[in-house]
Amino acid sequence: MANLFSNYIDGKWQPAKSSKTFENRSPANHNDLIGLFPASDAADVDAAVSAAKKAFASWRLVPAPKRGEILYRVGELLKQHKEELARIETCEMGKVLKETRGDVQEGIDCAFLNAGEGRRLFGETTPAELPDKFAMSVRMPIGVCGLITPWNFPLAIPTWKLFPALICGNTVVLKPAEDTPHTASRFFEILVEAGVPPGVVNLVHGRGEEVGAALVRHRDVQLVSFTGSAAVGREIASVCGQNLKRVSLELGGKNGQIVMEDADLELAVEGALWGAFGTTGQRCTATSRLIVHRAVAAKVTDALVARAEKIRIGDGLDERVEMGPLINQAAREKVLRYIEIGKQESARLRTGGAIQNSGNCANGYFFQPTIFDQVKPTMRIAQEEIFGPVLSIIEIGSFEEAIAVLNGTPYGLSSSIYTNDVTRAFRAMRDIETGITYINGPTIGAEVHLPFGGVKDTGNGHREAGTAVYDIFTEWKSIYVDYSGKLQKAQIDNN
Repeated sequence: MANLFSNYIDGKWQPAKSSKTFENRSPANHNDLIGLFPASDAADVDAAVSAAKKAFASWRLVPAPKRGEILYRVGELLKQHKEELARIETCEMGKVLKETRGDVQEGIDCAFLNAGEGRRLFGETTPAELPDKFAMSVRMPIGVCGLITPWNFPLAIPTWKLFPALICGNTVVLKPAEDTPHTASRFFEILVEAGVPPGVVNLVHGRGEEVGAALVRHRDVQLVSFTGSAAVGREIASVCGQNLKRVSLELGGKNGQIVMEDADLELAVEGALWGAFGTTGQRCTATSRLIVHRAVAAKVTDALVARAEKIRIGDGLDERVEMGPLINQAAREKVLRYIEIGKQESARLRTGGAIQNSGNCANGYFFQPTIFDQVKPTMRIAQEEIFGPVLSIIEIGSFEEAIAVLNGTPYGLSSSIYTNDVTRAFRAMRDIETGITYINGPTIGAEVHLPFGGVKDTGNGHREAGTAVYDIFTEWKSIYVDYSGKLQKAQIDNN
């Protein structure tokens, strides 16, 4: 009999009010039923938001250092259960254990970063323009936060959102991706064990069209934080804009890695392989375009093809495997469509381009590492986010052309340049239009203490991680204390 999981609302584990469920199956073997999860709807969202609203009245008054102590305990518990959580992630979303361990480590790092911030949460003090008057600004919590998170980082991304929300004094309703509900459920068990009070965190499983939409539209949700596709992000932004609701969007990417003729080519090839095929290309920061100087393009391409064809594909629970499956059948069909688009656009398929379904891959959503060359910058495979193990190689003849090509997409999340010329490196840092730039490193590998996010269609200007995230989850309040004992009129000429 399949394991039956629940929502977590107001300190209680409970089924969907409709009693409906949905299946969670392994993408490495769709015959493997992980469990049944609540197919929730607007009624469950309303119960969760009501609980969060009620809990906010007391949680906001808990001193931030005390809130930090709870997050510190969460971090310690995540450390203790790191291997267990990594295996849960690998089972339900497919990426290899080395990567899911890294995902959990990111959550651990995020817990400790935010726990420490409980003794900071800096405002500003500034001289007042009048005598016997004091001026300062402080951060205030916003209220109930609706968090909608994707499946590709099923622990790390929820922690990016939930921990800052809590340390700032907000309460939370989390809607995790329906492809990775088990990780979220286990995460909430840890939150409860660490001592997060009832109602402060609430978990509602279900489909985005039902649970996500209800959460975004709920009148008592003051803030929505969403990570996912640009198309859905636009819909959420529209609804939140109509209701003057704060919204933070972290959306797609079409990230480019530049390789100049003076680069360490072996290092560049290693970076491109990791950037393109890590997480089976299912990262918003994945390297989907390789922009290579034509003087070294043939050498780099041949090396990449040779290395890609040796990547071991299979179940991520096998420590020997280097690349797991795509998340589901729809994702695999999307990648196949883009393979055909690339061929129709006259890009040359150098390797891959097909489903991997032999041997141990027969019952999963596996796909071969795929490389196109002779790609033009305007081709759809060079412009649109594929979200799979597909790398497009574009040749350029100069540094200036490389920058123009890299900037020439609707997205602006992550970027990379491999060069040993310090002048080029600094010009790239200045001229590349992305939120993240790596020098002599791949486009993936962000760290939690620096801002994460992008420009253009990658989001709406907010940043997660680092200390910039607190600008999402707090309101600024300016405070003036006049101890002169008389009415003083700012900006009024009293002479």
